[in-house]
This record gives sequence, C-alpha cells and structure tokens, in this order.
Amino acid sequence: MSIISSNIKYLRKKKGLTQQQFADQIGIKRSLVGAYEEQRAEPKYDLLKTIASFFEISIDDFINETIDDKWAPKPKGNPANLRVLSISVDKDDNENIELVPMKASAGYLNGYADPEYVAQLPKFYLPMFNQGTYRAFEIKGDSMLPLPSGAIIIGQYVDNWAEVKPGETYVVISKNDGVVYKRIGNKFRDNKKLKLISDNPVYEPYEISGEDVLEIWMAKGYISTQLPQPTPEPTMESLTSMMAQMQRSISKLQGNN
Repeated sequence: MSIISSNIKYLRKKKGLTQQQFADQIGIKRSLVGAYEEQRAEPKYDLLKTIASFFEISIDDFINETIDDKWAPKPKGNPANLRVLSISVDKDDNENIELVPMKASAGYLNGYADPEYVAQLPKFYLPMFNQGTYRAFEIKGDSMLPLPSGAIIIGQYVDNWAEVKPGETYVVISKNDGVVYKRIGNKFRDNKKLKLISDNPVYEPYEISGEDVLEIWMAKGYISTQLPQPTPEPTMESLTSMMAQMQRSISKLQGNN
C-alpha cells in the first residue's frame, strides 16, 4: 500500500468516518475514496491539498510521511504562517500559473489568500511545471542583475519554510517589503530574521523579520523579452585586473601557509 493510500485510510478511520461520510465532507464520490485507499487510483494535487487541509496536516507530511499512531508532525514554524494556498485550474483540471504583474504587487499583499482575487490574475500553463504549485512574479529594478527589470520569475510554492535553502533564490512576500526576488542568506527559523541578498553587489544585504513573511516561492525559471548579450572580448584593462586579482589570491594563500 502506498503512503498516500494508507494515510487516507488511517486518518479517515481516526476521525471515525465511513468512506461515504468522508466523501461527502470533501465533495467527491465514495467510489473514489475506495479507489484511493485500495491504491487503484491517486488523487490529483489539488484534491491532495484539500484532503491534507481537512485532516489539518501539511501537504508535505501527507504525501511523504507514513502517518500512524507513532507519527508526530514536524515543526513548521509559526502556525499563523501556515494556510491553504488559493489556486485556479484550467478546463482540463491543470493548475494554472497565475501572474502577479508589477502594478498588481501591492494588491497581492491583500488578496494573496482570496480565491476570487487569485482567480482574476492573468494566468497561463506550462507543461514542464506540472509537479507542485507555481506562480509568476514580475520583478522591478536592477538588484538581481543580470536578470533585467521586467523579467518574470516563475516560483514554486514552499509549504515548509524550514526547507528554504541558503544560497538559492526565492520570491519572498512580506508585509513590509511586499514582493521581492532575492537570494536567501540563512536557514529560516521561527521568530528569527531572514537575510536577503541581492546579486548586484551595489545593494547591501538586509534582514526581515520571520513574523512578517507571508509566502515564499522558490525560483524555478524566468521569462524575459531581453535576450542575453554575447560575452564581450577581454580588454587589456580587464586582463590586467584579472592578473592582479590572481596575484593577490596567490599571495594570500602563501601567507596562510
């Protein structure tokens, strides 16, 4: 029996529900519950999230952990930051990628949890992004060069903030800073500050309070109308600078030895 099928069966019985009662509560046919529990079919991702929410556990634990009498949920940070994500689907039941344009970023802070607001956002579908939930954000400014202002970052929703990886880039939604695209400088810890780093060295790193964070999306790709420029031929000045840097590095290594 798969993890998902055994988890559905265990959690349903723990709540004292028959297959019919459970099916009625989540809005599906009883035959589907039987098929899921007997491993004859698997729920689609949006239904998995509905079931996980019904049992008040994270989607990550629901699909990856064997839930039984000995199981205990992993710490997820401040419970106030955990919620069911609002999504939209197309006519074939595929999750859309909603686009948050620059002009809509301020409104997103108020509407990110509102299904009606999310449904009104521009949306598209890309078949290579079919595992997980994705959203696209248009970025502004030159803090993340070489990505230009106006580029669209496609991010995958991070449910468990403890899994944020330092050194990787994310779209971070926070109460005070709004929508920003940055490189993360440290692991997320509840009630601790999160360090955000720009790839453009002109901008200094800064920290935001973990309590201010609303959503985190791991960058998985980008769309831009500006194509990469060819690498310029090295000049005498750039070669001289490179040689000087190499000499400094060698001298430093020799000094350490």
